[in-house]
Amino acid sequence: MTRLAALDIGTNAALLLIADLDRRTNTLTTVFNAQEIIRLGKGVDAAGNINADAVSRLIDCLKRYKVLIAQHGATDTIAVGTSALRDATNRDEVIQAVAQATGIHIATLSGAEEAELTFLGAVAGWQRLPECFMVIDIGGGSTELVMGSMDGIASRTSLDIGAVRISERFFTSAPPAAYELEAATQFITDTLAGELAAFIEGRDGVFGVAGTIVTLGQLAKGLKQFSSELHGFALHYREVHHLVQDFARSSLRDIIELGVEAGRADVILAGTLILHQFMRLFAVKTVTVSTQGLRYGVALRALRTA
Repeated sequence: MTRLAALDIGTNAALLLIADLDRRTNTLTTVFNAQEIIRLGKGVDAAGNINADAVSRLIDCLKRYKVLIAQHGATDTIAVGTSALRDATNRDEVIQAVAQATGIHIATLSGAEEAELTFLGAVAGWQRLPECFMVIDIGGGSTELVMGSMDGIASRTSLDIGAVRISERFFTSAPPAAYELEAATQFITDTLAGELAAFIEGRDGVFGVAGTIVTLGQLAKGLKQFSSELHGFALHYREVHHLVQDFARSSLRDIIELGVEAGRADVILAGTLILHQFMRLFAVKTVTVSTQGLRYGVALRALRTA
């Protein structure tokens, strides 16, 4: 038995999973989960690099996570970085600064690796799965689509459309101007349309992970905050449609009052728009919410390769 800490360093948030890996039974048991909004990717799309303030937020977050890791007795730590680190011209400097300040070494995943590990983690522990299914992961900098079965992955891609990236590229206010919303919608639709043929077979069994989708599930379910009850919740297109309309005409204060956490309020419209256009274009009626995702895939890979 090994107690592992798996860290997902994303564009918008940093997530921590502490889990017990039982190599005799090849099983993973969740011990603890945590999430912090760090906005590592703030400005990366325009400037091309991660700024000093974002690096400081990341280091401060990881120092807090190190305390939690020690408190829970995890003996191994694996940290991975996604879109913001992939795209940043100063990636190596950031990784070195984090290692010096915290002792945590971040491995940057390619888009293909991120997609594969997210697929693995999203459905970990699910008892019954469709013969063919898809996982969508809407992150801050990118969106991953993966289709396959329990026998393996058939198609996977990483697209440069994410909640932070789209917000920074298209929106200058909340609510956005009509022309800004139209331009963002068209860009998202054009990007997704290029993937339609490769993934259409999996549209009847779609699982969704990460902050945007979990938050939408929370609002649709009428909850004021995150709950483990959201794992497995069926999020319908009509609910996503209503929410994207609400966000598109709301100020940041209005969005927070709807129940969106302050650190996500200014990017939730873009994230919801990505999901909305995906569901509309692929004719997906329902997305099953998974509260797992990349960090679970990292832990499962460690379990299977040890």
